[in-house]
Amino acid sequence: MKAMILAAGFGTRLRPLTDHRPKALVEINGRTLLELTLTRLRSFGVSEVIVNVFHFADMIAEYLSANRNFGMHIEISRESVLLDTGGGLKKAAYFFAQQSSRPEEPFILHNVDVLSAIDLRRMLQFHTENHALATLAVHARKTSRYLLFDHRLQLCGRRSDVNERDKYDKNDNTADDHSLPQPLAFSGIHVISPRLLGLMTEDGAFSIIDSYLRLAAHGEKILAFRADEYYWRDLGTPENIAQAAHDLEQQILASKLAPSTPRS
Repeated sequence: MKAMILAAGFGTRLRPLTDHRPKALVEINGRTLLELTLTRLRSFGVSEVIVNVFHFADMIAEYLSANRNFGMHIEISRESVLLDTGGGLKKAAYFFAQQSSRPEEPFILHNVDVLSAIDLRRMLQFHTENHALATLAVHARKTSRYLLFDHRLQLCGRRSDVNERDKYDKNDNTADDHSLPQPLAFSGIHVISPRLLGLMTEDGAFSIIDSYLRLAAHGEKILAFRADEYYWRDLGTPENIAQAAHDLEQQILASKLAPSTPRS
């Protein structure tokens, strides 16, 4: 199984931790965010990964080489300008189009700066059983940017400000559906069918959410996977890094995350 880790950003909110290193190499209890993400993915059967890089790109490449890619096949997608989530994935599309015995197998797209105990096997099963184009792990929590989902868990719009009217990206019958769309917070973890790559008509730097909203408006299945029962934490600030370090020391969380990758 393949995956992509989004690690190209500046990590501005993590300063001063990112003044001299990329956010992917910020450490929690002696383990980098990149190692934690790779270890999690490997524990769910991912063996091939592409990582997009920009800020301190060479440091990430050297780190992976020094650790023998943590026993995985890993490629680097270097960005000369930041391409955002959609542009970054589109640039790396070749990786998922390479020769494969299972060309239709979904892949995982995972932010490097989140820590979770979400059951990716269960999420993958949900995605497959529902024949989704993309499945997004979501939570009912406070955020500054909500995605809106209807009663079928289908993406139908977004809300970018608490004082702003909901923006529907679906047909006009959305508001007359069985119930009002539910605002949910996206976790930064996706399961994606390779068919999406050929449907991304946006160019340059763009958010993958823009593609999702456009495709959902045309009837494609962009579904929510409710992950409320699972631990999840954004690692975008020093305070959250400190809290995650505390959480990882607790046996209840440690038992849910994959063990550390042995170093040679």
